[in-house]
Amino acid sequence: MLKRAILIAGPTASGKTALALRLAKEINGAIINADAMQVYRDLRILSARPTPEEEKSAPHFLFGQIDASESYSVARWIKDLLKVLLKLKDTQQTPILVGGTGLYFKAALLGISEIPQVPEAVRHEVRRRAAGKETKQLYEELTLLDPLTAEKLKPSDPQRILRALEVFIATGQPLISYQGPRATPALEGMSSTAFFLSPDRDALRKRINHRFDHMIAEGALDEVRALNARNLDPSLPCMRALGVPHLSAYLNAASSLAESIEKGKGDTRRYTKRQFTFARHQLPQFSWLEPETAFETILVRLSQRNSVCSNESSIYD
Repeated sequence: MLKRAILIAGPTASGKTALALRLAKEINGAIINADAMQVYRDLRILSARPTPEEEKSAPHFLFGQIDASESYSVARWIKDLLKVLLKLKDTQQTPILVGGTGLYFKAALLGISEIPQVPEAVRHEVRRRAAGKETKQLYEELTLLDPLTAEKLKPSDPQRILRALEVFIATGQPLISYQGPRATPALEGMSSTAFFLSPDRDALRKRINHRFDHMIAEGALDEVRALNARNLDPSLPCMRALGVPHLSAYLNAASSLAESIEKGKGDTRRYTKRQFTFARHQLPQFSWLEPETAFETILVRLSQRNSVCSNESSIYD
């Protein structure tokens, strides 16, 4: 029987981590991070990464292994995911991919376009020249160099704009020209069962507000203070993580703490709307579940899947 994998996506604060931990204990699972912010070691609190105690309770992979000074990408995550899957191949552990980054799940299931690697020297030079410039200026530069890709990007998305500039300068070709045939999906050949946690919207808003307050109490300001002390490029993903810009404003005396907290909560609520939208349009393979009954529903679904696979195997015995 093919090795199975379980995918658990969902909006921020929907209870994905707790669900993955319960499943891992129940079915001998290994938890693999599929969240673009939880890869950064500098953001344990603000990214709601599993606690050290939770990580000890079950095998965890791809959590907190990247420094804030790096710009991690979906392509790098796929390479890291393949290494983990290879490590788990001959074990009895079931891979459980869990996180809030829909693009990671889509890439794992469908593959990604093969874009040439940008030399580190080019990446550093592009970001050095971009330092201090407004996103609007960077978008205008991209429009001049690579109008085809610029047309497909939002003028307010500095990370993707910088990525497009890096690729064009390194290869002389538009980024969009590489977004054709996809590489073999990382989960190719595995029996994948995918779920999206869909909590009640009012309940989710309350959870977001409560969790942000809890993050502040747990030391989120210290995390941001440590990041600011490093004088990192503000366009780096870690510096743009939910809560970081507004808490930085407070630490720099540009806003009150109450105002920064409210803005952080507001950004998080708006982000969850985008997560719902992405899942609805880009992840049709995912079954939507209510968090309260998700654990039992998933166990039933897995049992049914195992029964079908067993019956199919007996036909050819």
